[in-house]
Amino acid sequence: MNLPNAITIGRFLLVPVIVWAIASGQILFAFWLFVAAAVSDSVDGFLAKSLGMTSEFGAYLDPLADKAMLMSIYISLSIAGLLPLWVVIAVVSRDVMILGAIVVSWLVEQPLEIHPLLVSKLNTGAQFVLAALVLAMNAFGFDPGYAYPAALAAVGVLTGLSAAAYLVAWMRHMAS
Repeated sequence: MNLPNAITIGRFLLVPVIVWAIASGQILFAFWLFVAAAVSDSVDGFLAKSLGMTSEFGAYLDPLADKAMLMSIYISLSIAGLLPLWVVIAVVSRDVMILGAIVVSWLVEQPLEIHPLLVSKLNTGAQFVLAALVLAMNAFGFDPGYAYPAALAAVGVLTGLSAAAYLVAWMRHMAS
């Protein structure tokens, strides 16, 4: 256990608190917790690299924390009526597809080593921006104008492209 991994675990622990805040209508509190979680995501990566504390455990833990955070928040925001259901279905389906591909690869004894693709990193960034924007819109009561539909479109397109890229990579791996 090192400091970057402890920060990542702290981000995991924020997930149920943020979900509770959204479910109880405390959107301002959820917004600030989400901001803290997003900052912690940058801090743990920076510390791990700059202090030479990268680890295999952290390499698995960090993206899992991101996915737990984003999927939980997207589902919660949709249940609260603050985010369209289609975007939640797209985001969750992509992650379930990737997990399913990994499991199938293990089951047929062709383990797949997943490396984040650029489109996947852009997708995660867009998902964080959309979640922050939705929380901010509802916490502070402002009209984001075209930023909201643009963020929705970006998440939709990048989620689709990322899913397709991982599917192609998986199919190539399985054919080899």
